[in-house]
Amino acid sequence: MRFAIGVVAAVLLIIFALNAGRMLLVDGPQPSDLILVLAGETDRRPAHALELLHQGYGKHVLIDVPAETRIYELSQLDLAQKYVRDLPDAASVSICPIRGLSTREETHDVEKCLTAEDGARILIVTSDFHTRRALSIFRHELRSKSFSVAATHDPTEFGSRWWTHRQWAKTCSGEWLRTIWWNAVERWE
Repeated sequence: MRFAIGVVAAVLLIIFALNAGRMLLVDGPQPSDLILVLAGETDRRPAHALELLHQGYGKHVLIDVPAETRIYELSQLDLAQKYVRDLPDAASVSICPIRGLSTREETHDVEKCLTAEDGARILIVTSDFHTRRALSIFRHELRSKSFSVAATHDPTEFGSRWWTHRQWAKTCSGEWLRTIWWNAVERWE
């Protein structure tokens, strides 16, 4: 009997491991009032949000930018403001200063920025591996809003066949730890 339980447990573990990367991914953008770009991956997320804006998924883009982060003598906020000013779509893009270090804390900073924005339907743009947890956190923390999510893919950071690249394995295991922590502890605080 113990052997049979061990075999079943091993098979379930293998099935989970083979699908762990795919289980993190949600990519279901819906037409929204606002496209929200979560802080991070500044070379990919804002560009993807602008593509979605041009495709009609939203009317305005709000980019989360860490308020305290500096890159040499420049603040990331100053760099983001210059980036937005130089865009052809600058009138459709604004910045939301973020002070929180976790996705949950980011929701509270975003909530403050949303007071100046119209609409209740928000399309979140984030890294593919972060989509499921980000969507869960925003739906939990900002219940008066409706959220969908669009995945931004960076092949150097993550892939659903996580076991084939060292960086993908690190990203997958780190995101699963954060997802478990969110579901087991943080969402109940």
